Amino acid sequence: MDHPLTDVQDVRIAQMSLGNMARSVEDTRVSTNGASKLVTIVIVGAGHRGTTYASYALEHPELAKVVAVADPRKHRRAVMSRKHNIPAANQFEDWKDLIAQGKIADAVVIAVQDRLHADAVADFAKQGYHILCEKPMATSIAECVEMVRKVTAAEQPKVFGIGHVLRYSPYNRAIKEVIDSGALGDIINIQHIEPVGNEHFTHSYIRGSWHNETESTFSLMAKCCHDIDILSFYLSGLMPTKVQSFGSIGHFKKSRKPAEAGSATNCLDCAYEPKCPWSAKKIYIDSLGSDQLVPWAKLFVDADVLDIENVTEALRTTSYGRCVYECDNDVVDHQVVNIEYEGGVTASMTMSAFTEALCDRGTRIQGSGGGGADR
Repeated sequence: MDHPLTDVQDVRIAQMSLGNMARSVEDTRVSTNGASKLVTIVIVGAGHRGTTYASYALEHPELAKVVAVADPRKHRRAVMSRKHNIPAANQFEDWKDLIAQGKIADAVVIAVQDRLHADAVADFAKQGYHILCEKPMATSIAECVEMVRKVTAAEQPKVFGIGHVLRYSPYNRAIKEVIDSGALGDIINIQHIEPVGNEHFTHSYIRGSWHNETESTFSLMAKCCHDIDILSFYLSGLMPTKVQSFGSIGHFKKSRKPAEAGSATNCLDCAYEPKCPWSAKKIYIDSLGSDQLVPWAKLFVDADVLDIENVTEALRTTSYGRCVYECDNDVVDHQVVNIEYEGGVTASMTMSAFTEALCDRGTRIQGSGGGGADR
């Protein structure tokens, strides 16, 4: 998947998730002399998330090793193979070809597009792999149920984890410790916001792979399923009893296109572009050489070195240069969720595209002790 991780801490959180799986796999077996055995891993989907999970093996070579990769894009396969010394025989364009080789590793990281998760999990579960699947688990309840059935049908117990990485972050663990300590009393209400961010939302949900529900899923599922999950984590798994939610496409539609933009459909041809906050030129070209952890253009330009020429060419030939008012997006750009849990505890979660605070989540927790916790 190509959702960007926005800072060093986010990368560390994703690595923690894979590290937790690796340790869980270690717990299921030891080598013949009683020592821990190196966990071998297959990466299915060598985009940004797959690459980030795999980087755990580079930092902890004594615990894990990536031994194979499957991705339809040749450049991505090549980059990962160079980093992890993966032999040519273990580089696959399609995970089905990898499956045809039989089981070649202990575990698999599934980081393909959301709609492919269920099929991939079914294939690797059948061969007895331990599985870490990127969020969301799947795009329908029926697929989620079937995935669990496939995994639990394995002859031996296997690790099956979903990449709800917020649970592994130091700040969320600290918040959970405060809640569990009783310092706040009984939790009464939680208010949580996920400011997706101007650049992130237009990249992923207007121009990118998650712009259309039919091709992927709705934006709340794709972006904020782990924000909903973290509420359950805080509340120790209390069951929701009532849920209310609504949202809409507030801005990214043709009726909101500035008159000055005229008939332009690509930012590079648009007279309004210098004034437009959603300009592809600003996001992908003007940011080259900045201190971004991962340049946005790196997520769709297949090149070891980004430059004005190859990024410009990509903006001409892919959806990433399109005017945000001329895309075929149908996912909402803001949404709220209100939840009542067992015992009357309430929580609200807001997702919004319209902010420069890129994924800078905020949470306010109020308890019967009269105090509260903010972050």
